Amino acid sequence: MAEPRETQPAQVMVPKTFFEYIRSFGPGIVVVLTWLGAGDIVEAGVAGGNHGYSLMWVMVLAIFMRFLFVSLIAKYQLCNERREGVLDGLARLHWIFPPLLFVAAIVMGHVYGAYMTVGIAEASVNLTGVGSKWMWAVVWNGIAIAIVFRPSFGRIEVIFNIFLAVLTISFLGTALWIGPNPAGILEGTLAFKLPEKSGPYDSLLVAIGTIGAVGGSLMNLIYPYFLENKGWNGPQYRRLQLYDFLLAITMMIVLNLSIWTLGAELLYPRGLTIKELEDLPRLLSEVLGNSGRVLFYLGIFAAIYSSIVGHALGLGYLGSHAYLRWKHGVGTEIGNYREHRCYRMIAVWCLVSPIVWTAPGLPGFVFLTLLVNSAQVLLVPLLAGGLWAITANSKYIGHKYRNRWWENAVMLLLFVLAVWGAFGSIQSVYTALADAINTK
Repeated sequence: MAEPRETQPAQVMVPKTFFEYIRSFGPGIVVVLTWLGAGDIVEAGVAGGNHGYSLMWVMVLAIFMRFLFVSLIAKYQLCNERREGVLDGLARLHWIFPPLLFVAAIVMGHVYGAYMTVGIAEASVNLTGVGSKWMWAVVWNGIAIAIVFRPSFGRIEVIFNIFLAVLTISFLGTALWIGPNPAGILEGTLAFKLPEKSGPYDSLLVAIGTIGAVGGSLMNLIYPYFLENKGWNGPQYRRLQLYDFLLAITMMIVLNLSIWTLGAELLYPRGLTIKELEDLPRLLSEVLGNSGRVLFYLGIFAAIYSSIVGHALGLGYLGSHAYLRWKHGVGTEIGNYREHRCYRMIAVWCLVSPIVWTAPGLPGFVFLTLLVNSAQVLLVPLLAGGLWAITANSKYIGHKYRNRWWENAVMLLLFVLAVWGAFGSIQSVYTALADAINTK
């Protein structure tokens, strides 16, 4: 007998016309703007500045990994016979998943928040020339607490749509203003080259970091919670979810390539690299004037701040759900984890604890971003294996929606890439830490 999900939001009508579909979209944009933050700005900018267009294949691989990950997550969320969440399915697979994801939500909430809080603080100081990093961190993270403490998903969608408009005008506008190189983009996407080290960061660290930022994030697991908050519960929403996610991924590709183009066109020909957040906007001001610098900084602000809000919201849901599932066991009712005090505690933790990283003398935004996004790839093999198991076995998802042979073949490839990425990540993080210690 199917076990109903715990206190779900009211379901919404499935759209039938094109305009009804457009009006129904939302969770995809929210999750993509949560992903499209500090990691994407730095990874794409550093890769473009250090290697031109030659590492764009990494972005293709990362987008592929993320699309597969999240498509499988959404399929289980909407189509499994027990009408349970993805975390509940992972808990059925092995008892370790709920406590592991609870701890991961707390630890990574601080770690993710560290570089995003530093980023929003640096962007505010650089743009206004007023105040200190810790002051701006307190202001912006305080506002984020007010947004996520008792969230309304409708309000969240409105806020994120505004952020999307700012991002599109900023990143796409400045990239078109500078002028992309279509031939370079095509060659960089298809050549699959790994260049020699250029600039302060090894190309392997940049490549693995990019995969970590785009394809291997723990934040892939927050998408089901946005689907639930939207009221999409059941296989009848699968097509709507796919269209919604496809639109969001398309926007993600456009915005990522826009940032990459700026690095490739402005930094690479001059032999420059990104060492500080201000480097790329400063060069934009030389080429486009101060208006270009301000325009780009508005995009940086929108990208990072949407991630700050989305991370606190999503990790609060994930951590609260994991804690209650761990506490009550598999197959039992756990109550409404969205209203549980554990959600509010984790959300506030994600926004308050990282402020310490704005103190003088601590690592900067770019270094923290590259290091964190490389280190998080270590989670990918476990998540890839767990998701593969619950979507391939009819015991968990049911016979009708279990993976087809080609989906299992692709997941095997994904798992191999995940293991390779984790091994490369260990090497790259060790090198980055050793270099940082030796330079002091």
